[in-house]
Amino acid sequence: MLITDVHALREAAVVGHKFARQASMFLAGFDVPEFVCLPAEAFDRALAALGEPAAPPGGQAEVLAWAKRVHDRLAAVAVPDDLAAEVLAAFDDIAGPDGRVAVRACVVSGPNGAGEDGADDPHAGLSSSFLFVSRDQLLSRIAGCWASAFNPHAVLYRLTRGTDPAGARVAVGVQRMIVGSRSFVAFSRDPRGGDERCVIAAGYGLGEGIVQEQADIDHFFVAPGGADVEAVVVPKRRMLVTDDGAGVAARAVPDELAQRPVLTDQEAGRLAELVARVAEHFGGPQDVEGTITASGRVHLVQARPAVITAPAEPAAPAGGADPAHWSRENVTESYPGISCALTFSQACDYYRRTFAGLYRLTGVRQAVLRRNDRHLQRMLGWLDGRIYCRLDSWYRLHGQVAAFELIRGPWERSMGTIDGERHRPRRAALAGTPRLLRLLLAHPRSVRRFLQWWDAFMERAADLDGRDPDELIALYRRMWAEAGARWAPTLLNTFFLMLTYRTADALLRRWCAPARNELQMGLLCGGRPNRSVAAVRSAMALAELAGARPGARAEICAGTGDDGAGDDELWRRVVSGRYGSELARAAQTHVRRYGDRAPNDLKLEQITPRQRPGLVIGVIRPYIQQGISARANACAERQTRQRAETALRAACPSPVRRWVLRAAFAGLRWFVRAREDTRFCRSQLFGVSRQVLLLLGRSLAEYGVLDDERDVVDLTVDEVVGAFEGTLPGTQLRALAAVRRAERRRHAGEPDRAARVVTPADRPVATALAAGPAESSPPSTNCADELSGMGSSPGVVRGEAKVVLDPQVSPQACHGKILIARETDPGWLFLMTAAKGIVVERGTPLSHTAITGRLLGIPTVVAVAAVTSIVRDGDLVELDGASGMVRVLERAAVS
Repeated sequence: MLITDVHALREAAVVGHKFARQASMFLAGFDVPEFVCLPAEAFDRALAALGEPAAPPGGQAEVLAWAKRVHDRLAAVAVPDDLAAEVLAAFDDIAGPDGRVAVRACVVSGPNGAGEDGADDPHAGLSSSFLFVSRDQLLSRIAGCWASAFNPHAVLYRLTRGTDPAGARVAVGVQRMIVGSRSFVAFSRDPRGGDERCVIAAGYGLGEGIVQEQADIDHFFVAPGGADVEAVVVPKRRMLVTDDGAGVAARAVPDELAQRPVLTDQEAGRLAELVARVAEHFGGPQDVEGTITASGRVHLVQARPAVITAPAEPAAPAGGADPAHWSRENVTESYPGISCALTFSQACDYYRRTFAGLYRLTGVRQAVLRRNDRHLQRMLGWLDGRIYCRLDSWYRLHGQVAAFELIRGPWERSMGTIDGERHRPRRAALAGTPRLLRLLLAHPRSVRRFLQWWDAFMERAADLDGRDPDELIALYRRMWAEAGARWAPTLLNTFFLMLTYRTADALLRRWCAPARNELQMGLLCGGRPNRSVAAVRSAMALAELAGARPGARAEICAGTGDDGAGDDELWRRVVSGRYGSELARAAQTHVRRYGDRAPNDLKLEQITPRQRPGLVIGVIRPYIQQGISARANACAERQTRQRAETALRAACPSPVRRWVLRAAFAGLRWFVRAREDTRFCRSQLFGVSRQVLLLLGRSLAEYGVLDDERDVVDLTVDEVVGAFEGTLPGTQLRALAAVRRAERRRHAGEPDRAARVVTPADRPVATALAAGPAESSPPSTNCADELSGMGSSPGVVRGEAKVVLDPQVSPQACHGKILIARETDPGWLFLMTAAKGIVVERGTPLSHTAITGRLLGIPTVVAVAAVTSIVRDGDLVELDGASGMVRVLERAAVS
């Protein structure tokens, strides 16, 4: 009865899907340990010999009592002598008399084909397995597997599915035990949304430690092709190992392995390729378990259909039109939450003009751009007051750039992906290389010329208050026309930044893997400060000046003047010279240079220091209280870089390799600085637009077209300008603004929408959204009190958590606390420098949070899933900016 022929083992109706799939992999050439099976027929005979009646018709308690009795009787049953002899002989052949085997049960599919590890029931996994079974334990473990058909949770599972609680039939596999030094569970596609990248969870020791969550695990995200590997590495303290070959025991991970990635990039890439072959073999996404021996040999011990928790997407209409795919995973950094009509219309204009310039610069022909003008017009969408990117249009547009394939992996991770091939770029990755090289050589000069042009323009736009509407509109139109023609190098810089980062990170992984995180963080520090950092250090210098004057220090730190004056009045006193002419000049200079920088400064409804200079008082107050110095801040950055250089010499003995790494990171620092400089220019671009449009709103209110000048935020740019140029259809701006204002407030009170939305092409978007789901919490493997992400700026700090979902809080509220947020943008700098540390849900080592944290010496951790839901205001938190660990040490009292 024992089945030893591997071809016969492919029959799922006889041995179950688990073993049939192992046999199929074995015959296909995959490295699967040798095994034999007792078919379900052996279970049937053992159960029949007991003479137990069928399950009672009573309630759950009666059924469970019956199941326990059957379980206990089966566990004590003796395997028939003839079958026992066959099994023991097979044991000797597989493992040798003194060897060890794994004995596993699998529920065999019924007449409908459903069964454990099958396509329709891939995660039933309720039967028992026994590891490191010796020869003298073998027969009792087989009986234990039979008995597991009546485990209480297995019987309850069948009851909840509406199937016969006594209907399970169990096959038993006996397989040679492989003692691995490392183990893994891998998904051929990301199970959290179906993205086409392999996700690998790997740990030291036995695979049961990963499956049963008894080991610390590193995660690896491998893009198709294996060239791009993103690793989330945690300190590893626990693993499961064999206990002298006789069982399983928990052990501490050796100190020399605790900080080291379980897999190298090359190993992760090879595993991803192997898992992709398994998926191709079975014709669908797979969840694969395996172990790696000390020699590096990979053995596969399990494969089942992967459960992908992608949201359901509406079917395409009968005409074949594709649904629209929307994502705000990337755009929320600039436009979080609800955005007004004025912001949305300005954002559309920015994206349309600047990306058209980028496509022209990278060689896309004008005729192609004309054909794709529809996609340029709809790059962004305004869904229930929130700004989304339309992914199918972005794919169509970016797919015209020959070199897009070189950065498609990182781009997709930041923007989101679309299943299927219809919208994927079809240009060869290297087709545009000659043009790309020419652009790279000319890029420093292009960025320099861009910055010179923009600084000259800002000088001309310094004072707008005295200009009439016609002058304001003329300046506005000229600014945006020139921006459309000149802004492309700032977008191209992001492309070069991604390529350089991938190169530098790959070299670190190859040559300095154990010290990679420390080196990456430190080598990105140093060099000339970018404009975003200069804005913060200007505020720090202003705080130093104010703090040196007792009168100013006392009034500012108190939060009000001695006569109850607020921040606006305190600002007027500063610039009037009450605390000295030097402080007055420094304050005015700061606003003139950096007044457009504020949280959410791309949202035109956001008031910045340009409109209300008194906001600066709230910025410098925590700096004065903490005694923060711009000079000390810059010194801390230099020290971080020096420590990284020392670590580099220790980790990389080769002078040639060190030179290559320094050159790669010097280039990376240049691209990072260029990105932050040009992002600051973007803040100023929107700042000038805000000032112009608010002044036009004031004129509309003065002439009675609007009730209040702030009502302008609920109009579009074309509507505001059209009111003065005679191009506005209709004249009822007051009523239109009132309708939109009410709608905006209603959306602000509704549950947030999902980060990704799909709408059918044959109906208005608003009607499709009305039936759509609210946003659910993002998937997270983090437990309640210990969370992991990507360390991005070193340092260990403890402090009270401050959860910030809307940055309209004062820096004072973040003073001395751990800032917890979904993401940050450059306007958060003043909040960030008031905080002791920063933890965000999104981001990479090159995100704004990571870069700014390193430059300012603030410990930061990025990519901590669901942290704003897990950590509460007032919790005592510890974060390690090097390892990426975040711990809740003490929960705040719930009022």
